[in-house]
Formats: sequence, structure tokens, C-alpha cells
Amino acid sequence: MSGVRDDVIGAPCWTDLGTSDLAKAVHFYTELFGWQADRGDEDLAGGYVTFRSGGARVAGAVQYDASAHAPDAWNVYLRTDDADTTHERIAEAGGVNTAGPSEIGSTGVAGLAEDVGGAQVGYWEPDAFAGFTELAEPGEAAWFELYTRDFERAVEFYERAFDWHTERIGDDDVFRYAVLSDGGERLAGIMDASRWMPHEIPSHWEVYFDTADVDAAVGRVEELGGTVLAQPEASTQGRTAWVTDPTGASFRLIDPRTIEPHDGDPVDADSQRASGEGMPEVE
Repeated sequence: MSGVRDDVIGAPCWTDLGTSDLAKAVHFYTELFGWQADRGDEDLAGGYVTFRSGGARVAGAVQYDASAHAPDAWNVYLRTDDADTTHERIAEAGGVNTAGPSEIGSTGVAGLAEDVGGAQVGYWEPDAFAGFTELAEPGEAAWFELYTRDFERAVEFYERAFDWHTERIGDDDVFRYAVLSDGGERLAGIMDASRWMPHEIPSHWEVYFDTADVDAAVGRVEELGGTVLAQPEASTQGRTAWVTDPTGASFRLIDPRTIEPHDGDPVDADSQRASGEGMPEVE
């Protein structure tokens, strides 16, 4: 798990929640993580909320247009130094551009696309707003992971569209995983989820939020109206759980201070998740 790397093209630089109920989402996440909701950007994109933790910008949220019929979800934005070129390269790599690139005031240029497996991914060319100011502390994003049913094509897509330099850290039927690597530092991952992810869940990006007590946080998720998809379990990167907010947007909780070592290579998604432990089997 890494700190902020705003010098790496293709690295995750921001995450925001597209939600069908902004008020409910703000209540849920501020209560769960102790975030503060900055509503200073309400004239931006129909009412943008920036979440802060201890003063650091950690995430955003925006109300979806109900007519779009979009699922509630966390979006991951990858850094680019030229949004127009990224727009072109996404199409050349087999993706579908769905929005933008558009100037967002003086903050930067944003775009959204679907990768070759149908997962939504954003890109961001920063100007006044660079993205995260901190990562991997309690209440902050700690890891970003694509769950895909088309692993080889997905890896090729991110290499071509976003200049990813990938490292394979598992490549068999049980555990197939690649990471965006820069100078030995791992910044994001691609998981082959074809064997274990239920058919009704599409390929998508997952955000892991650092949590000081995963078990307590899972209990709080349920109290606040969220759902537990996978109960807390030990992993090589810390105790993790998979949950949703009250409107169905999924995310992961992780406490990297509770690492359970094993004999294999420590990775940011271990073979327990790769094999679908805690998840229903695909029929």
C-alpha cells in the first residue's frame, strides 16, 4: 500500500461516489469514517461534496441524475497529463468513452470510460486540484483494485490506454493478478474475478479504505443501513471485509496493521480473495 504518487501517469489520483441519494451517502460515510463533508462545490457538477479526514481530501460524492439509471458506485480516476490523448487511446485500446473530457472549472479535466470488460474508469488531468493529499491512513483510501472477468484483455487495455507498467504476481487458475508498478512500488491491481464473482456483479473497480478496526466498522456499516458482502477475514495485507453503503455502492475495509504473514509473496490482494473465499460460488 502506498502514499500519494502524483508523478506517476496512470496511477489512481482520486475517487468519488456516484450516488442516487447524496444526503443518505453523506450521513453514512461521515458516521462510518468520521469524515467531514465540504459542500463548497455544490454548484459544480450538480452539487459535488468533498470528504475530508483531519483536513486531508480523501474522496468525493455527487448525486447521479435519476434518468441515467446508473448503479451507485465508487469511481476511480487515473492520472493523465493529456486528457484528450487519453480519450483517443481509450478508444484505440478497445474501451468506450462515456463522458468528457470536460473542464471542471479551474480544477482540471475529467473523463469517464468503460474498459474492455465494461468496468467504469475515470481519468483526471489536474490543474488546481491534483487529487488525494494523503493515502493509507485510517479513514483514507489505501488500495485500488479492478475485478474483471476478462483478465488478459484488461491488463492489455490499461497498459495501452494509461501507460501501465504491470507486474504479474500470480498467473494460474487459482490466483491471477497484476499490479501497476513504479520503481518497485505497487499502486493498483487487476484481479481475475471470473471464477468467483457472482454473475449479477459486473466488472468494476473497488476502493479499499483504511480502517483501524475492521470488525467494529462492519458492525457500524450494518447499524447505518449498509450490507456485508464478505465478513472480516485475515489476509497478507491486513484484516479485510467487503461491504456496501445503504444504496448499494460497494467498497472494501482494510486494516494493514493486522497483517497475517504466509510463505507466499505478500500482495495487495491475496489468494483468499482470488479464490473467492467468503463469496458465493459462480454456478
